[in-house]
Amino acid sequence: MSEKGYKKITYDIASPNLPVANILLIYTGGTIGMGASESGKLVPYDFKKMLKHIPEINTYDLHITFISFKEPIDSSDIAPIHWNHIIETIADYEKDHDGIVILHGTDTMAYTASALSYALNGLNKPIIFTGAQLPITVPRTDARENLLTSLEIASAKTKDGTPVVPEVCIFFNHSLVRGNRAQKMESVKFNAFRSANYPLLAESGVSIRYNYSSIMPFNKKGNSKIRIPNWFLGVAILPVFPGITREAVLAVLDNPSIKGVVLETYGSGNAQTSEWFTSCIKNAVKNEVLIVNVSQCVGGEVMQGMYATSAHLEEAGVVSGSDITVEAAITKLMFVLGSEKSYKNAINRMLEPICGELS
Repeated sequence: MSEKGYKKITYDIASPNLPVANILLIYTGGTIGMGASESGKLVPYDFKKMLKHIPEINTYDLHITFISFKEPIDSSDIAPIHWNHIIETIADYEKDHDGIVILHGTDTMAYTASALSYALNGLNKPIIFTGAQLPITVPRTDARENLLTSLEIASAKTKDGTPVVPEVCIFFNHSLVRGNRAQKMESVKFNAFRSANYPLLAESGVSIRYNYSSIMPFNKKGNSKIRIPNWFLGVAILPVFPGITREAVLAVLDNPSIKGVVLETYGSGNAQTSEWFTSCIKNAVKNEVLIVNVSQCVGGEVMQGMYATSAHLEEAGVVSGSDITVEAAITKLMFVLGSEKSYKNAINRMLEPICGELS
């Protein structure tokens, strides 16, 4: 048992051929590995038991190293400390592996994928998140297809031996999306994740069709040195809505422990223009609270200053989030504020894409 919060299980695929790739498979928990408890509720399943439900995995010419959290965790309980557990695991084993697949619950998968895209930028390896809407123990489960195709994508190489998809992604229901562009959109359908502001990276059918023009190019000068981030937790999400009160706004913006805020606005970045609201925003910016304007709309982008109802935000010093998702914005704030001491530098880093999270 490792002291770092995970345990190692090595599983060699029974194949007459040499493995075409070495894959690191990390199991954190989630619906994909759940089973019914004595009370009938779904609880995290033992990892070894889960493998028995995927006999097809033995048909792949791969060498797979399974890593499991000591205690599988529901994704609703995932926190930045768990992101670092995953990053530490990858740091310990990535040199001996061509690709990485991470089994994760769907509720916070887009947050974890976004966070890891920043932390592991430059690693130049496929890191594929996947999970399921139904447990692996259920006959109609989507877990088998999601896991098996994720393994295939994580092991895919170009003719020159470089990975086809050298970035952090989510594969779900035949679609591969950039991890920091994904949002969970469905809780009862298999097509749980969508990427409204960026094309799919691949689609699986009879074969896997890659959208090469949208995939992050392999960086020959990539930095493979992994550093464990210091996530800054003094951040918040503030959605605007008709009837929002000054007290509700100040509860977030006037909190001395909050230094980063994702302001969820209407349409292309619009918000009310009342004097008290603008004054709250200006005072927060004056106190070096980094406010990022992100649209409540799933598709589209913030065009701050285009209308009078966003011009006052531009003038107050609010940062435009362009077409970034809320999940990617809040995790980017945690990442940037945890590494930048200068307020001005933090603003500049939020404006510039780190790894394809905004246009």
